[in-house]
Formats: sequence, C-alpha cells, structure tokens
Amino acid sequence: MKICISAKGKEKESLLDRRFGRCDYFQIYDTETGDFKVLENESKLSNGGAGIAASNQLIDEDIEVVITGNLGPNAFGIIEEEGIKAYACESIAIGSVLEKYENGELKEIKSSGPANHRANR
Repeated sequence: MKICISAKGKEKESLLDRRFGRCDYFQIYDTETGDFKVLENESKLSNGGAGIAASNQLIDEDIEVVITGNLGPNAFGIIEEEGIKAYACESIAIGSVLEKYENGELKEIKSSGPANHRANR
C-alpha cells in the first residue's frame, strides 16, 4: 500500500504540513516494498486549484492513503471519488506520523475543511 504524507521537507524527520494543496512536498511510503519517494508538489505556487492539481498528482502515483492536516472541498471530492482514504494529523515528524497511522491513532477525514481561495498575485 502507498501512503502519502503532505510534508514541509524531504526527510523522515521533516514535519507534516497541514496544508494539502500548498505543501512543499509529498512523501510517499510503500508499505509492501519499504520504498520511499519524495515528490515536489507541482501546485504549491499556483494561483488557484492547488488542491485539485495536488490530488491529480497523487492519483498518478496510485496512492491509497493520504495523511495531511485537512482537505478543501475540491481536493476532498477528488480523493473520496478515487477511493483514497484520508487521515488528519498534527504537524509532527513524518516518522511519528507513520507510527500513529500504523497504530490506528489517526482520525479519518470524512468531510472537507473550508475552501482556501488564494488571492491572485
């Protein structure tokens, strides 16, 4: 299974980024192979639709679980439609996030957070 965590950095010691569409990186862990992959979030600087673009970027990676702070309405709709489970976590080290997930300590995200429309710059 592939687990994706929105992250502020590229290392396992980096903190979870509570922003999904605007996070800097996605850390992807394959629980079956032990492989670890880091993707730069291609949508982090977009003027709009960051959650949509981030969701689509992860769909291309065959993600089964997303762990983040919250999901806006558009990202939540896409993630839910694709059958990807989403879980909420505070901003702690990625290694600790994975431990909490494995121990069943994270709350499933069952509804979207508020829309976060970024002003055009």
